[in-house]
Formats: sequence, C-alpha cells, structure tokens
Amino acid sequence: MVQEFGIEDPDCYETASKLEIWRSAMKAEMESIEKNHTWSLVDLPHKCKRIGVKWIFKTKTDEEGKITKHKARLVAKGYSQREGIHFTEVFAPVARMDTIRMIISAAAYKGWKMHQLDVKSAFLQGEIEEDVYVDQPRGFEIKGREHCVYKLHKALYGLKQAPRAWFSKIESHFMSNGFMNCESEQTLFTKTDKKGSIIIVSVYVDDLIFTGNDQGMMMEFKKCMVDMFDMTDLGSMTYFLGIEVKQTEHGIFICQKKYVEEVLKRFGMEECNAVNCPMVPSTLFESNGDKDKPIDETYYKQIVGSLMYLTTTRPDIMFSVSMLSRSMAKPTEHHLQLAKKVLRYLRGSTGMGIFYHKETKGRELLAYTDSDFAGDKKDRKSTSGYIFLISGGAVAWSSKKQPIVTLSTTEVEFIAAAMCACQAIWMKRESEQRRSIELKFCGTHDQLADIMTKPLKKSTFLKLRKEIGMCTEEEII
Repeated sequence: MVQEFGIEDPDCYETASKLEIWRSAMKAEMESIEKNHTWSLVDLPHKCKRIGVKWIFKTKTDEEGKITKHKARLVAKGYSQREGIHFTEVFAPVARMDTIRMIISAAAYKGWKMHQLDVKSAFLQGEIEEDVYVDQPRGFEIKGREHCVYKLHKALYGLKQAPRAWFSKIESHFMSNGFMNCESEQTLFTKTDKKGSIIIVSVYVDDLIFTGNDQGMMMEFKKCMVDMFDMTDLGSMTYFLGIEVKQTEHGIFICQKKYVEEVLKRFGMEECNAVNCPMVPSTLFESNGDKDKPIDETYYKQIVGSLMYLTTTRPDIMFSVSMLSRSMAKPTEHHLQLAKKVLRYLRGSTGMGIFYHKETKGRELLAYTDSDFAGDKKDRKSTSGYIFLISGGAVAWSSKKQPIVTLSTTEVEFIAAAMCACQAIWMKRESEQRRSIELKFCGTHDQLADIMTKPLKKSTFLKLRKEIGMCTEEEII
C-alpha cells in the first residue's frame, strides 16, 4: 500500500477527516459531483429504499512510484441493489489487452505517437433511467435536512449499472462525431477523413488511449474530449493500467518493471537467487500425494493472481502461470516451490518486456500454434498454445488446457489450430473470405508456440523469448 509521511491510505472517513490532504480530496470529489448535476436532495418517497455510500481513499503514483495525487472517491454500496428495482442491464464492454497491444504495435510500425486521456469522474457522466436514492455522504450532510436523501440523475461509482451508463454515454458521443465502431471490438473506435487522415481510439473504462497520422485531428479530438467530459490530458502514453510504455524513434517498448518489483517485495523474494528459466523440462507438476504438505490457499492464490496480471506483457511466463493456476483448489508445498521458481526467474528478468519495431520488421500478422499430447498425467488432457506477432513483437498469446481428451496427435493438433484460427479471424476480420489464413508446417526448432505448451531447456527458452520480441529497455538500440 502506498504511504505518505509514513501513513497508509485511510480505510475510513474518521481517519481521513483528520488530515488536510484527504479533506481537500473529499471536497474536490463533492464539487465534481455537484458540477456534473449528479443528484438532487429530496425526501425519500414512501416504500422506497435508500442505498448507503462510503468514502474510498487512494494515493495515486506514476511509473516511478512518485505521488501524483490523493484521490477520494464517493462510492455507492451497490451490493444492496435489487435487480428490477435499482437496475436492469449492467453489462459494459472493456477493451481486451490484445486490442491494446495491437494498437501499440500499429503505432510503432507507422511511427505514430500514442496519447492518453483520463476521465476525472467517468461514471458520474453516465445517465441512469431507474429511480435510485442514496444517503448523504459522511461529512457533507446538509444542516436541517439530515433526513433527506439524494435522488440520482447520473451514476455513482459502485452502482451496478454505472459502467454501462458511462460506456453508453461515451459511445453515443463518438458515433455522433463521425467515429466508426469496430464490429469485433466494441471499445475500439476509428475516424477517417477524405485526406486519408485517421485516428484510432480505445476505451478502457475511464482511460482512453489514441493514436493517428494527423496531429491536427488528434489535437482537435483531445480538446473536444477534455471540454465535453472534464478529462485530464496525460500527454504522451507512458503508464497505462500498470504497463510502462517507452516510445522511441525505433519503436515502442512495453513492460511491467515496477509491478514486478512490487510483487517480489510483497512475497519476500526481492533478494532471492535468480534463475534463467521459469520451468525446466524435468519439472513435475503433480504433487506427491499425501507426502506433500498442504499450504494456505489464499497465499498461493495471491501469488498466482499477481503472476496472471503480469502476463499482460510477459508471454515468457504464460505457460508456467497456466500450469500453476490448475492447482488453486488444493495447493501443496510442491506447487509453492514451483511458483517461487517463477518469482526467482522474474528476479533475474525484472525489466524484460516487448519491443515493437518501426518498419524494420514485418507488419503482416503472423501466428504460431502448437500443443503437447496428454500432458496432464491426471486426466490425460492436452495443452494448446498460440502466439501472434506484429512488428516483430508478440501481441496475443494463450496457453490453455483443452476441454476434451484427445485420442491422437492429429486430433490434438487440429483442436489447437482451430483455436488459433478463431483468434486470427477475430484479429483480422473476413480473413477466411479472402483466404488469407494459410496453414504451414513449422519445424520444432522454429516453433515459437512451444514456449506456450511445455517447459523448455535454457538455450531453447532464451532463443524463443528473443524471437517473440522480448528484451530489456537497454537492448532496444
């Protein structure tokens, strides 16, 4: 948890109210709510129930760990909402990380700059149709009207329909301003003009990233968004969802170095001995039955969960994390040692990430897929894996156990190829009509997808890791 002057982020209003920085943050949040005409003070109608609210406090930092601001957020207790009364539809799309990486790779290849916007109070922008009443927040009760409640006109954070209301709002804004919505990725919007200028925008809840080939069009878009939604212009994209982004004249490098360091510190592995591979071919995944001592499930799940998010920029640990996640129900000391082996690998490759080249590597979408056969000794199911490359770097990857027991190597390879083809069609629409998906045999020494399906010896692992575009920032030039 981030600390300021040796004090952790407050966990309740009473603690926060004693510090000026948090009182100012709460005041700023209330001003934002009032400015947006989010609610109106009314008497609670007969037979209507109110929803409670609470304050959440968080110290925001940048990619270097420096404090950027202290944020106080008023959140509704959405768990008390009842379907059909307080909300109806709640689904809202979120950009896939595959999409984010594809946009970055395209920008790198074209030499475009990536930019970022942050909505100060995104969910407060979304309009709601249901009648929802919430309590007055602690510290900001209206004198003489303490019994009253607020009727919401727009969504509050914590409401189940808040994400949907916000996305509907921003989607309608894009469509009314000439943007086209991607059929296979609802959070991706593009706009072109007669001159051939283009701007590409991706929405991830309250964060927006965009790029394009016309600086004037991008400046106009940025000004429109800042004025319309009270956004913060974060300038060039440097830190997005915990991903560090380095834009250079040779391409774009993404990594999660800061997050890796936090994970190692969290689990007491910051001073451990480093290793060169997360797993080796002789690794046994099954425990020794009763001889293996069970461990705390929560602790093990915390390690695996942290590693799962790290696979956002680290395809080199995807297979290992996939295998570790299969033991979440009943982990043992053996599984914990395997997890710590991955942490030891991260200790020696903290700054490793993916580099997308500028016009020096092929722009064509290239995919590798492979599988093992009956790799799981318990249920005899196989593992399928694929990896897609654009601009010399991996943009999409997967390592999953197949849902059925296959009876031959031919069948297992067919299932793996079909899974890869589905991903390819999603990434490159109408490919099957243009017959641009072509299957080719790939020899063992050139099969990059092996890194997703089995433990490899050191020399093979390091070779494949380099070929999927992974390196450190120092190795870029």
